[in-house]
Amino acid sequence: MAANPCGFDMVAWRGFIYIVIILNFALSRQLILLQPLIVDGKTGDAAALFERVSESVKMKKYSDALADLNAAIEADPALSEAYWHRASILRQLCRYGESEESYTKFLDVKPGNSAAEKELSQLYQAQSALDSAKDVFESGDYMKALEYLEKVVLVFSPECSKAKLLKVRLLIAVKDYSSAISNSGYILKEDEDNLEALHLRGNAYYYLADHDIAIRHYQKGLRLDPEHAELKRSYFKLKSLLKKTKSAEDNASNGKLQLATEEYKAALSLDPNHSFHNVHLQLGLCKVQVKLGRGDDAVTSCTEALKLDGDLVQALVRRGEAKLLIEDWEGAVADLRSAAEKSPRDMNIRRALARAVKSLKLSQRKDWYKILGVSRTASMSEIKKAYKKLALQWHPDKNVDNKEEAEDKFREIATAYEVLGDEDKRTKYDTGEDIDGMGMNMGGGGFNPFGRGGQRFTFRSQGGFPGGFGGF
Repeated sequence: MAANPCGFDMVAWRGFIYIVIILNFALSRQLILLQPLIVDGKTGDAAALFERVSESVKMKKYSDALADLNAAIEADPALSEAYWHRASILRQLCRYGESEESYTKFLDVKPGNSAAEKELSQLYQAQSALDSAKDVFESGDYMKALEYLEKVVLVFSPECSKAKLLKVRLLIAVKDYSSAISNSGYILKEDEDNLEALHLRGNAYYYLADHDIAIRHYQKGLRLDPEHAELKRSYFKLKSLLKKTKSAEDNASNGKLQLATEEYKAALSLDPNHSFHNVHLQLGLCKVQVKLGRGDDAVTSCTEALKLDGDLVQALVRRGEAKLLIEDWEGAVADLRSAAEKSPRDMNIRRALARAVKSLKLSQRKDWYKILGVSRTASMSEIKKAYKKLALQWHPDKNVDNKEEAEDKFREIATAYEVLGDEDKRTKYDTGEDIDGMGMNMGGGGFNPFGRGGQRFTFRSQGGFPGGFGGF
């Protein structure tokens, strides 16, 4: 059977067409791969894209970087490196769910990539540490929460706004107000309208008692959002505190001491944790209570002030004065001496210390009035009458069964009468002058209520009182 030329030509033609189709597909693919990326109207190859993304990240323009990467992925879903770059940026911003999704897509294309797998592991660590930090913050373990943030979260997610703000809250909680101001300042440098950062920074200044700057932060936040609950609460609390403080100080200056006391207490109740301001409120309250003669209350207030600031000299001085009111002589001397050591050139403190030392010395003397059972305003006749009564009661001849005790008591009564029965000695005793060595002891030449002319007295077993006092 003869060959069919037309049939051969048909087969050849089909083969030719098939080859052309294959070559056209290959050429088209090459053209696609060589075609520049078009991102937001900008053209460039992948290297240029990643360089632009890198520059955006350096300038902290993360939104621009993510926009470029998202557009590149949309233009070419097979651009695996874009997924990795996007995942890394999202991890740094602690957008963990989106970041994990991008890492997964990259590793689907490039399984076993150790660098990407390591970053994904860091993501999981940071995510877990952030959750843990929130939990322990709520439980009150502020130092542990700070450790989670500083050693894990902000290492693997350094641009995490949530972690930065939580750190500022923790710094305020541990009373590191200066660091809180610095850290919140960094946040506001990148986002000057961040309401939470404005509020927290205002709080830090508030707790440092820098109230003017605190108010400016609160006001700026409220201009941005007049209904922001936390900003409103902090602003009005501070305004109320300043109003009550001024009222207390004005009343104290005008001599309205009871009103001042009430206002100081009301101001203190507004925020017991405001140490830098409360120390001055406690001191003001202590001063008013000293003026009112409320020694115990004044000691309590000044002690609270010293707990807040142990070097507050005025609190030591006022507490010393308060202790004099309650006759805690040794405590008064200790406080005033400590104040004098801290402020050695203050003559008022030195004079107050001298008065306290004198009061202590007086307190250590025997109270002759008490021994005779008379008041400090007793007349000479009352003193003499009390002396005679006690001398009869405690005469050793009448206390045979407890003669030794009676002799001691008898001498003490006699010495009391020697001082108080003499106008000159009594005056010196009342003014705190030292009258030791002026015949107060019952030795030779001393006062003898039962003898004459300085003779040494003796106790007799009979015959009434020696020295002619038998006729009491």
